[in-house]
Amino acid sequence: MARKITANLYMTLDGYGEFPKYPGWDYVSEEPDEFWNELWISQYDSVDTIIFGRGSFEGHEEVHSISKRKPTDPYYMFDYSRFLEKCQKIVISHSLKKVEWANSRIVEGDLTELIRNIRNEPGKDIIVEGGPSLVHEFIQRGLIDEYRILVMPVIIGKGHNYWGTMANQQTLKLISAKTMKYGELCLRFECVHDFNASK
Repeated sequence: MARKITANLYMTLDGYGEFPKYPGWDYVSEEPDEFWNELWISQYDSVDTIIFGRGSFEGHEEVHSISKRKPTDPYYMFDYSRFLEKCQKIVISHSLKKVEWANSRIVEGDLTELIRNIRNEPGKDIIVEGGPSLVHEFIQRGLIDEYRILVMPVIIGKGHNYWGTMANQQTLKLISAKTMKYGELCLRFECVHDFNASK
């Protein structure tokens, strides 16, 4: 059975991949909130591979590798870093030539073919943590099985948009919707690849 691909998205209400300022945007809790539970902690046991774009990979390595953790960081951030360290990290990039983070590799080529090959490799499920441009390419090609989305209560209208211009309708089934302390939404959708068969 092919491995499931989940896309983790962090977006404004109008679909932009920004982390804007709003009341509570910089709040760091001592315990994991719905965002961490839904997008990461609940997937630790079922996922062993993460697909990044170059920028997202470099940002995660700089901030979330275990060597960059600070003693004052909450315990669940250390858990997150340990999870990232042991996962296979695949970077889709034409420009990046070398990676030093453990369990990382660079791939390039036709995205659909790359993902078909990765799906067929042995292992657990896969998270796409690639940034709006890369995730949009996954969306356009119908390569995503599930979305986990943090929607921030901001309309921003600039930067990179996850949805962009869509070539075709994609039908989703809502699995869960949770409201966070400062008005953020945590949404989980399953892709309905064959709408008629699901009726």
